[in-house]
Amino acid sequence: MRGPHNIIRLIRTGATLERTGAMNVVLDAFEAPPLLRFVAHVLGKPFQWLGYKGDPDMPPATRALTALGPAYIKFGQVLSTRPDVVGDDLAEQLRVLQDKLPPFSKAEAMAEVEKELGRSVAEVFSEFSEPIAAASIAQVHRARLADSDQDVAVKVLRPGIERAFRKDVDAFYFAARIVDLFAPGARRLRPMEVIEHFDGVVQGELDLRLESAAASEFAANTTDDEGFQLPQIVWNYSARRVMTLGWADGVPLGDNDAIDGAGHNRVDLGERVLRLFLMHALRDGFFHADMHQGNLKVAANGDIIAYDFGIMGHIDEYTRRVYAEILFGFIRRDYKRVAEVHFEAGYVPANQDVDEFARALRAVGEPIFGMDATHISMGRLLSYLFEVTERFGMETRTELILLQRTMVVVEGVARSLNPHINIWEVAHPVVEDYIKKSIGPRAIVSDLAKTAKVLARFGPRLPGLVEQALIAQTHVTDQQPSAWRTAIGPAVLGAVIGGCAVLAAISLF
Repeated sequence: MRGPHNIIRLIRTGATLERTGAMNVVLDAFEAPPLLRFVAHVLGKPFQWLGYKGDPDMPPATRALTALGPAYIKFGQVLSTRPDVVGDDLAEQLRVLQDKLPPFSKAEAMAEVEKELGRSVAEVFSEFSEPIAAASIAQVHRARLADSDQDVAVKVLRPGIERAFRKDVDAFYFAARIVDLFAPGARRLRPMEVIEHFDGVVQGELDLRLESAAASEFAANTTDDEGFQLPQIVWNYSARRVMTLGWADGVPLGDNDAIDGAGHNRVDLGERVLRLFLMHALRDGFFHADMHQGNLKVAANGDIIAYDFGIMGHIDEYTRRVYAEILFGFIRRDYKRVAEVHFEAGYVPANQDVDEFARALRAVGEPIFGMDATHISMGRLLSYLFEVTERFGMETRTELILLQRTMVVVEGVARSLNPHINIWEVAHPVVEDYIKKSIGPRAIVSDLAKTAKVLARFGPRLPGLVEQALIAQTHVTDQQPSAWRTAIGPAVLGAVIGGCAVLAAISLF
């Protein structure tokens, strides 16, 4: 599927980019080299008349992607989470890309539901509305369950969307290979990596069972979070192409007049949405990565309701600890410690100078702290930080880029509710609490206890592993002096660490 026939799709894409004025915007954002610019214009300009016109009221990039259809719209949305690839300016444009398309018919949606659930719509739902929201991949209907009279939202994938995306993604892969072929200098843009990232995101969103699972995990993590709730997944009526969940009834978080009219405290809401995001990212390592106003509501009781779980972020425990210590170091303005953490984590190559790096970090932090407290932004801080670390040889970490992008969005939501919010004051207790729990003595004991559990699970195999290592050692020749260390070293080290862990675990009781 990724052969030369994709040239036709690329020509139509290039023609649309030229016609909408987006070609140079995209090439500039990617800092494309001259040869790649030449190839792009050759594929686009002569065939400009074949390109889609798009909505002239939109900025060039969003105009082109919207005109090209669902896969391109989704591609733009995914790229908005990668300012490291497209630059801050284009990422900002793509962030406001409206994911709104003409809906498919109610009859088609009902047919999809019946096909997926194996039951008639009338048997499952006593009511089933016309589409109330239509996006690039799916659309949503409001319905009522026949057996419980519960109001629900039913998300249904567009008919044939998988095949349509597969064709466009194949063309994207083909384009990435052309970039590699004609512009070796542009490989620093990591075109194949970008397309693979996009492909992975789309494959996840094309199976609504995965989104349902993400929503269920998120709900389990946040069940005790005060002032926060999620619509419950109705598993009996969810499948690969259909997802049913409780209806989120509330005031849109982006409608300040409605929020004021309902008597909610916007100052409290602004602080809470920021605290919740930081708690989810640091405590759980699993956060809603698309927390804009369109995916948030305020319930009648003042709870914040989040929905649409197509894009979720995940950070492993070790990275969370590193991130928290870096953030806390900036809060305390301890730039030397922030630099040391980068080196300890292996983010910055050991051949760099830690003091020079600390001075570069000071140049990042001090201007921000010199601002009025209400203008300080953690998202901006992280953006500047990534710029500095890249200069010192740190490789891009996709999960942290997604975290930074979401941090910017959440800060925007918080400031829209309360323009005078002090981001640091809100973040400080959350970060400090996480630091105490994850880096202090309690964390050490917890880590040892986890190690003991692993050792206990593999304990029955340890004698056999040691015996095998000892037998292998008897066959070591003078030409293979390192075989003993290679075979027995890890086993002995594991036994020592495991023994310490067991002792630590026993001391807890």
